[in-house]
Amino acid sequence: MSYIVDFKNPSTVGLESSPVAEALAGLRANEARYFMNKYKHEFTVVPASESQETLEYVSRILKEERGIEFAAKPLETSRLQVENIQWTFVFYEDGLAVNVLYTVDDPKKRAVGFKLSEGMEVPRELEEKKFKFARQKSKLAGTIRGSFFVIKGEY
Repeated sequence: MSYIVDFKNPSTVGLESSPVAEALAGLRANEARYFMNKYKHEFTVVPASESQETLEYVSRILKEERGIEFAAKPLETSRLQVENIQWTFVFYEDGLAVNVLYTVDDPKKRAVGFKLSEGMEVPRELEEKKFKFARQKSKLAGTIRGSFFVIKGEY
């Protein structure tokens, strides 16, 4: 069942099993606010158990591009298209949010982003790849640490 994320009143619905559920809910709400402010688009998530195709898509890109396979359990996903950009999100139990930005008509603007909820450690899968994380302050999510890589292949 899908859930429209309320960025005015962040909720841990769907994220309760995370040890950083409040921070992850803030991170998810931060994404929802971005899509509403920039595109006037509601951010909807579905349980990972109902979105196998989305999980496989993100997993394939991570594995083929950088050899990354996360051990953490995926809790929710989101998939949407605004303008010429396909966005795909996976929110993991450990507090990690992965997003794939994939422009339909411009192969130069395709990337995978990683955002770490406040209070979580850098996952060893990203530590091993030596990603550098920038910090960003958010009223909804506290301190978000983020990194990304450019997608080279076609998906």
